[in-house]
Amino acid sequence: YYDPDPSAPDKTYCKRGAFISPVDFDPMEFGLPPNAVPSTDTTQILALMVAQQLLDDVSQGSLASLDRERISVILGVTSGQQLLNSLVSRIQRPIWIKALRENGIPEDEAKKICDDIARNYVSWDEASFPGLLGNVVAGRIANRFDLHGTNTITDAACASSIAAVSMGINELQLGQSDLVISGGVDMMNDIFMYMCFSKTPALSPSGDCRPFSDSADGTLLGEGIGMLALKRLDDAERDGDRIYAVIRGVGTSSDGRSTSVYAPLPEGQLRAIRRAYEMAGYGPETVELVEAHGTGTKVGDAAEFEALRQAFSERRTDAQWCALGSVKSQIGHTKAAAGAAGLFKAIMALHHKVLPPTIKIQRPNPALDLAKSPFYLSTQPRPWIRDGSHPRRASVSSFGFGGSNFHVTIEEYVPKDGKAAAAWRLQTSPVQLVLLSAPTAADLISRCRALVETKDELVRVARESQEQFNATDLSRLAVVAESSAELGNKLEQAMAMITKSPDAGFVTPAGISYESGPPNPGKIGFLFPGQGSQYVGMGADLALSVDAVRAVWDEASISFDGESVDRVVFPPPAFTDEERAAQARKLTATEWAQVAMGVQSAALLKVLSAVSVKPDCVAGHSFGEVTALYAAGAFDLKTLARIARRRGELMRDASSIPGAMTAVMGPIETVRRVLEETDSSVIIANHNAPAQCVLSGPTEAIEQIEKDLSVRSVSSKRLPVATAFHSSLVSASVVPFSAYLEEVDFVGSNVDVYGTADAGIYPQDPQAIRERLAAQIAQPVRFVDQIEAMYERGVRTFVEVGAGNVLTELVGAILGDRDHRRISLDRKATNGLTTLLTALGRLSVAGVSLDLSSLWTEYKPSSPKKSKKPAMVMQ
Repeated sequence: YYDPDPSAPDKTYCKRGAFISPVDFDPMEFGLPPNAVPSTDTTQILALMVAQQLLDDVSQGSLASLDRERISVILGVTSGQQLLNSLVSRIQRPIWIKALRENGIPEDEAKKICDDIARNYVSWDEASFPGLLGNVVAGRIANRFDLHGTNTITDAACASSIAAVSMGINELQLGQSDLVISGGVDMMNDIFMYMCFSKTPALSPSGDCRPFSDSADGTLLGEGIGMLALKRLDDAERDGDRIYAVIRGVGTSSDGRSTSVYAPLPEGQLRAIRRAYEMAGYGPETVELVEAHGTGTKVGDAAEFEALRQAFSERRTDAQWCALGSVKSQIGHTKAAAGAAGLFKAIMALHHKVLPPTIKIQRPNPALDLAKSPFYLSTQPRPWIRDGSHPRRASVSSFGFGGSNFHVTIEEYVPKDGKAAAAWRLQTSPVQLVLLSAPTAADLISRCRALVETKDELVRVARESQEQFNATDLSRLAVVAESSAELGNKLEQAMAMITKSPDAGFVTPAGISYESGPPNPGKIGFLFPGQGSQYVGMGADLALSVDAVRAVWDEASISFDGESVDRVVFPPPAFTDEERAAQARKLTATEWAQVAMGVQSAALLKVLSAVSVKPDCVAGHSFGEVTALYAAGAFDLKTLARIARRRGELMRDASSIPGAMTAVMGPIETVRRVLEETDSSVIIANHNAPAQCVLSGPTEAIEQIEKDLSVRSVSSKRLPVATAFHSSLVSASVVPFSAYLEEVDFVGSNVDVYGTADAGIYPQDPQAIRERLAAQIAQPVRFVDQIEAMYERGVRTFVEVGAGNVLTELVGAILGDRDHRRISLDRKATNGLTTLLTALGRLSVAGVSLDLSSLWTEYKPSSPKKSKKPAMVMQ
């Protein structure tokens, strides 16, 4: 049927599409006689299977407990099904015979040819009529599961799903139903449907669906089934149901008279949008995610964008605060199921608190003028951070031929009493941590061998291994893996290394950690980095996967100058190098960098606390001292953010004072001699390692010192900073910072906090804490002395809690071959969660007892009937 010429008769110019993979089906399980399967449309069969999954989730595995008297089935389905084409084709025999006769084919031969053609089509029988009807998609579900409410379908073309949802909500509001199975079903990806879209024409000649992209050239056909269980909120809470999201408003409209029955009309769409928010009781200015219809056609995208732009600009004038995307970029246009797909995506985004991506956009469509609109294109997954002023809100648009317009606005479910049942979640952690222990190395190898041969799900293997792990066993192994295959390969590597040297511990960069002998972690010290380690997107992977991390960003979502720190750390996706550079510069600005670093460290602290990893003492490098005090309990998170912001502002203001800093690689004694012999106005601002320090002072003096060091073959490198920090040149910041701290409530620390100025421990008196913290801005950072003091008091495990791994490397340079462990919980260009879990595994095998239960939640197993118990997954 393919021809690249769009005008070729009876041909399609598109030869790609999105198709559901083959699905195993046991007809007897669904009460369908096997001989009736050929006469039953695939749509009806697959819809039965999806409905069963839905009802199993609704009933929490106890379908018999549902009151089926007032359960309705209302689905969006196109009226004709794929089977119809086969049955209609079969009865075209008179046309075939006529053509054969007219071409001189003998009667007997013509009959045989027609018989051969007919065998390619499904035969008519008593099951054919119900098997081809669209309404029987809903009817078969009601029949199989004995549901006695309304049973019907609606056809609003590509808006059918949301039309069905709207009808279902009406049923609930009128009290005619207590539970409605709704959504959309569409398996019509046959040549008939391709011909329909080809001759419109609406299909992509290049074979891709790229909504809102500058290369958008049409849509791509897909197929799928999406169902939702709708219930009145009060009833769902009363019944203890798992609630994924709350629909607040549905707006519907018709274009009325227009130039064409299939051309999109912004005015008609705008009516539906406004009506949805009238019903919701709030405005679109509070919505932060729009799942667009987004067909990828230039005309359709432009019309939809214009309607959304008008509605979302009515009460808010700032730009690019709402994410815009379309699931069609990933699964194609599923027609009658398209609205269900968009709604499912938006619901999952709210439920997981993630701003999901739209793919295939290298550059936005310039005709949309996004920069001056409320919207930005969401092209990468980002944590959805909210300040708590209202729940997260999203909306979904869906439109169909004939001028049918629908808009749905939904919000995340926030339990009233905090005791509602947790809804199933998808597995979002990219990796799993497997912990194994045994009395001897030989026993551990046997456990590894048994695990290699298991065929169980990785998530279940990880969960059970953590439950069985004994940190006091003499042989302990931790492995981080993305898949069962990767776990098997890493276990093979581990077994080989353990067999070769059973008494020698090791850690590999790939995430394998082994220790042998009695655990001896020593004391644990947390280290907090200072400004300079920050980068755009730091901590995003953890905030996407771990609720405890995202909750910290939520709590710290405080507005400074009209913008929140999370917006600076997790900015909207950039499309040019210039945009990316601008985002990096903004985060590098002192007033933003310090508060961002503080919140990122606080987020990692929450994870460590959740798994019961606690420090014996804490310390920070430069600004990190502020975070260290927070970690020790001196003040709360919001206070941390405000102190960091004010400190950053004052250091920004101090940047107007001429000054410079240079990093020196050489023995500290040599540097000190050079300073004594030359200019005393230059000081050692940072003593970071035995052979590394940073000098700070007036610009001219720094230039001279660099020349003097060069003469002695000592290298130096000018740092890209605004002035001479940690020197007397910024002492003017001390007084206003001290005055600001007078307004802050401090309490004594619950663990020792080592200061950077003298490597001594912070006092407990609040006033003394204020004075010391204020003075620290203009004092040198004695990091070497700090680490040595901690080591002297028994710290053997140093954990860098924050962005980057600069301090981890410095600790290694300071302590050298002395017994110690150093761990970074975040590495740029490395999956942060992998690093975190590897680190936790290292701590576990070092003898620290971990409690991972607080990071786990129930999730829907891929094969629920085969599961021995509810599977779990790290969020």
